[in-house]
Amino acid sequence: MSQVFPGRYTAAPQTDTVTVFLIGMRANRWWKLPAVMRTAVAMPRMLIHLERHPEAGLLGYHQWFGRTTMLLSYWESPDHLQRFAADTGAPHLGPWRDFMRRVSGTGDIGVWHETYQVPTSSLEVVYNGMPRFGLAGATEHVPVGPGTATARQRLGR
Repeated sequence: MSQVFPGRYTAAPQTDTVTVFLIGMRANRWWKLPAVMRTAVAMPRMLIHLERHPEAGLLGYHQWFGRTTMLLSYWESPDHLQRFAADTGAPHLGPWRDFMRRVSGTGDIGVWHETYQVPTSSLEVVYNGMPRFGLAGATEHVPVGPGTATARQRLGR
């Protein structure tokens, strides 16, 4: 279990922007379990690769599982994310091409993603009684203190 930090914390990214990437999969037809599993197992391979290659630019991530799965990730830049997606030596292109060839258009599985490039001056985050999580888990995790005690103070720092 992750260490819980009592009290209030915020994130302190050291860059002007942060890239937030959400990606997920939805099992539309559970009885197509082999196709669902073939699609689902691709993501852990990608995450292992990214953890072993920090130069790829992944800062951190969290994931949730259910009929609709979701991965929330933080990247150094959109360029890092796009380079990973197009890298023939990384474990993304093969599974993506396989999905497009076998599953796309069948309605069996849905996939989605959203990418946001956010100026750090537009962020406001707080974690109370949480383990390192979210942006604070991907960047710097700091206690709330003078100058960061309110949402208004944290926004636009």
